[in-house]
Amino acid sequence: ENCAVCHGDNAEGRVSDWRQRLDDGSLPPPPLNGSAHAWHHPNSVLLQVINNGGTPFGGTMPAFVDVLGKPDKLAAIAYFQNFWSDEIYAQWTQMGGPD
Repeated sequence: ENCAVCHGDNAEGRVSDWRQRLDDGSLPPPPLNGSAHAWHHPNSVLLQVINNGGTPFGGTMPAFVDVLGKPDKLAAIAYFQNFWSDEIYAQWTQMGGPD
């Protein structure tokens, strides 16, 4: 429920070009379904983004450090990974994703 508001019910994102800055200069939430860059990052980095928010990366995602417990954060990651293709998941694993 927290993630889908901005990243879409199926992790597809809510804008056609997540690389295009919005009128306020921020970057829109990227899709998490394997079509953007989430799969380039290990779980440790994904957890950092969830904890600290997207502001350091030019986005507006709030920090969830005190909102969600670690099991819920890992469940959210597992949920959007469910939308990744087998090929993307295999590449993520080879890159050390599950750290």
